[in-house]
This record gives sequence, C-alpha cells and structure tokens, in this order.
Amino acid sequence: MTAVLPPVDLRRIVKLAEFEGLARAAMEPPAYDYVAGGAWDELSIAEAEAAWRRRRLRPRVLVDVDRIDPSTTMAGSRASLPIGIAPMAACGLAHPEAETAVARAAAVAGIPFALSTMSSHSIEDVAAAAPDGVRWFQLYAQRDPSRSRGFVERAEAAGCTAILVTVDLPVLGYRERDIRNGFDLSVPLGNFGDIGPDHGSHRGSADSGYDIVAGEIARGLVWDDVGAIRSWTRLPVFLKGILTAEDARLAVDHGVQGIVVSNHGARQLDRTVAPADALEEVVGAVAGRLEVWADGGVRRGLDVLTALALGARGVLVGRPILYALATAGEAGVARALDILHQETITAMALLGSPTVADVTRAHVAG
Repeated sequence: MTAVLPPVDLRRIVKLAEFEGLARAAMEPPAYDYVAGGAWDELSIAEAEAAWRRRRLRPRVLVDVDRIDPSTTMAGSRASLPIGIAPMAACGLAHPEAETAVARAAAVAGIPFALSTMSSHSIEDVAAAAPDGVRWFQLYAQRDPSRSRGFVERAEAAGCTAILVTVDLPVLGYRERDIRNGFDLSVPLGNFGDIGPDHGSHRGSADSGYDIVAGEIARGLVWDDVGAIRSWTRLPVFLKGILTAEDARLAVDHGVQGIVVSNHGARQLDRTVAPADALEEVVGAVAGRLEVWADGGVRRGLDVLTALALGARGVLVGRPILYALATAGEAGVARALDILHQETITAMALLGSPTVADVTRAHVAG
C-alpha cells in the first residue's frame, strides 16, 4: 500500500536521485526498506554507485555532434537508448498499477522492460498493457523444471523477446531490514496463481513471496541446466548475475547469447565486487562472443556512457525506476526515462560521440 500525497511537479525533478525521498514518503516503511535495502552491512549498495563515479571521462573535441543518435539494439531488439529496465519483484509495493504502468511508459519511450518472475501482475496482463513495447522475461528457475518451462513458454507466447535467467539466487541473501521488519513479501504475485488461495487464477497469490523462494526456486541449478533452458525457447537467453571472468567463459561455453554483469542490486552477497568494476574483466573474457550488459548502481547518463566505454552493449536500471513509479505512477517513470535520455544525449555530445558506436575504451581513463 502507498500513501496518498499531494501531486508532484515532475518538471522540478532533474535527476534520478530526487525520486527516492519522494518514494520513501509515499511507500509503507517496510515496503520501502525491502526495495531500498541490501544484504548484510549494505556495503555493496553504496559501492555500486561509487564505482561508476570513480571513473573519469576523456572527451574528444572538434567532432561533429550536430546530430546525436543514442539508439542501439539489446538482445536483438531496438532500444532508443542503451538502457533497459531491470526486473524488479512486486512493483505493486510502489503503485497499484505496478508493472503495467512501467511497461507502458517504457514502450512509449522505446526502452525495453524486463518483467520479474515475482511480478505483481502476470506475464499476460503486462503484455496486454504494453503490446507494442519490447518486453523481456526474467526467470527464477523453479524446483520443478516443468514450471520453469511453463514460464518461458508463456513469456514467448506473450511476445517477450529475450529470457534473462537469474543465476545468483540459490537462497535469499541476509537482508537485515526485512528481518527486523518481519517483511516476507506477502503480497499478490501475478505469475503464481496456482499456489495458495487463488488457485486457478493467474492474477496472484497471497502466499509469502519468501516462502515461494524457499519452496519453489531451484537451489540445485547448475551449468548443465542452461542447455535445457535454451532448448525450451527460440528466444535469446542471457544469464543475469555474473561477476567473474571464470563464469563469463563458462557462459560462452554453454551457448547463451548474453551476460548481465550484476550483483542483484547488492541484495544477495554483500562485499562483492561492484558491477562497474567487474564489467571490463567479463568483457575481456567473452572477447566479443556474446553480448554483455551492466546492471547495478546506474544513476546518470554519464554512468551509461562509462559502461559503453568499458565494453557493455547497454545497462539495466532498477531502483530509480521503482522510486519514480511510487512518486507518480506511469508519469513518474516517463519522467525518469526522459531525464536519462536528456543526460545521455548531452553527455554524448560533450564526449564527442555522436552515436553509441563511437564510444570507445579510449573515452575512459585508466
């Protein structure tokens, strides 16, 4: 549930960071803590953002930047910016329209949107809300492989164009805020209608989301299972949650189409290397054999360009989008995406890079 607050003048919001305080006022405290919090001492949350800010750009001058084109492709689909919206569980904690509002705003902006397995609204409802948008599906592999396959097949049938398999959640991280609040994600989850009192409906279950993680998500997922997941779909399969060259090379060996360099929003294992710091290692290991995205701590268009310079095809943005949703629903998300667009094209012009292909390793020091 969210609080009823006076309307926000979105024109006065000029950076993504400004949404967080507004979201905190709008959301119930345990829900806000669930979204904002990380694992253990939450060291990795701050480090994820700081790692981008530590990098220094090397702009080139006297370059024709009369026309700036920030568009690219991600997983084979067109994106107006090298940005996708990261999968986030239970967006209904922020706003009643939840993922449907995010998907609509993303479609209008030309930004791909990744739907979480643990979403408030179902795969089918989100597809109906934004049929023309680029939509991906994030899979938590289930203890029952037939359930996993069912999710993948539903996603493909609903028009999703890629599958992002999360590989860094065999168990939940030690999330102190949730433990202290007694928060266990006991909210409707649109893709689990066959569990709990709403059996037979695809619109949700009142069971604890943490119970679903403990009882349904596969703890025994291993590299040999990747081939089976790939066999279920014609869509490109990405592995989300890789931070090392060793695992990146294994991903290449197992035939996936891409990697998302991510530490799960610092919600799993604390004290991990920041995605920004792991990115170049992973890019070097795959040596162009598959697509690499960065996810974690992206808050500015400058971060986006830094990721491109370090070898990423694009980035995923998570928490700021949910904070914008809590602030003003679909309009808030639209404003957040507009800010990212303006920041990115301005930075590209000042960097001397009229297209994303013009951003190279030479544009970042070190």
